[in-house]
Amino acid sequence: MKFDKIRWGIIGCGDVTEVKSGPAFQKVENSELAAVMRRTGELAKDYAKRHQVPKWYNNADDLIHDREVDVVYIATPPGSHKEYTIKAAMAGKPVYVEKPMARNLEECQEMVDICAQAGVPLYVAYYRRAQPKFLKVKELLEKKAIGDVRFVTATQYRKASEDVKDSKSLPWRVQPDLAGGGLFFDLASHTLDMLDFLLGPIQAVEGFASNQAGFYTAEDIVTGTFLFESGIHGTGNWCFSAYENVDINEIVGSRGKITYSTFGNDPVILTTTNGMEKWSFVPPQHVHQPLVETIVSELTGSGMACPSTGITGARTNWVMDQMVKKYYPKD
Repeated sequence: MKFDKIRWGIIGCGDVTEVKSGPAFQKVENSELAAVMRRTGELAKDYAKRHQVPKWYNNADDLIHDREVDVVYIATPPGSHKEYTIKAAMAGKPVYVEKPMARNLEECQEMVDICAQAGVPLYVAYYRRAQPKFLKVKELLEKKAIGDVRFVTATQYRKASEDVKDSKSLPWRVQPDLAGGGLFFDLASHTLDMLDFLLGPIQAVEGFASNQAGFYTAEDIVTGTFLFESGIHGTGNWCFSAYENVDINEIVGSRGKITYSTFGNDPVILTTTNGMEKWSFVPPQHVHQPLVETIVSELTGSGMACPSTGITGARTNWVMDQMVKKYYPKD
């Protein structure tokens, strides 16, 4: 499947598409945003006007079957990712779906299978895989700047935001039927996907999930241990009702360590017996843009392949499922 130019259609042109992703489709070479959709037509129309998009819809099927839309970007909550992915794939359209890829591994696997059967690529919006900051970490690991990797620790905790304290109007990110779980699924997925990118697939997981603050029914704290296929060990702690915001990952090797944050603008720090080195990076204005460039390159045959696929995205969902499975037992 090869295109001369990619004409994108967005399903769900909400907040995430205003700066993070939407403008990137317009700025990447051989790429343009052809149509947007939102169930509230007036909001879709307003988005289209503000972003100079030729078409807008209030029905996803109409956008999917628009002959001037080549690739469908699904920017809705995870609860509808499978439905729209299947519809787009059956229409012969490649899919770029927001993270987490779906609510659970089973939905991810169905999405992967349907896209494979339809012969269309499936990409997942773990956009950090293409950003310079994280490529630097990967470069240091590949150069064995810290020797052989022994273990990794991931720690993220943050204050509970005011919007999760109102049980009558909870955001979708803490509604398991829409998100798959709580904020762990929305935020820890980025960290876990990055560990997959940097250190390879995880093969075994143990985890504990609880709700400690009582603001909603989804988990608000998760602690896990995991083992990579390579033999590297890992631990992770995620808490969403703490006293301050902290985000730090540490990869420890036989000759040093690498420290970096998933969400912050902190520098990448290399520490060895020779001392400390730091690299600072300015985040892209449109954080999706580097990954979108890889998708466009792959689909136009320009030589670059997208590093975030349905296969890699599903692996992250599997890890999260394993960590919270005792909190969400199967019927």
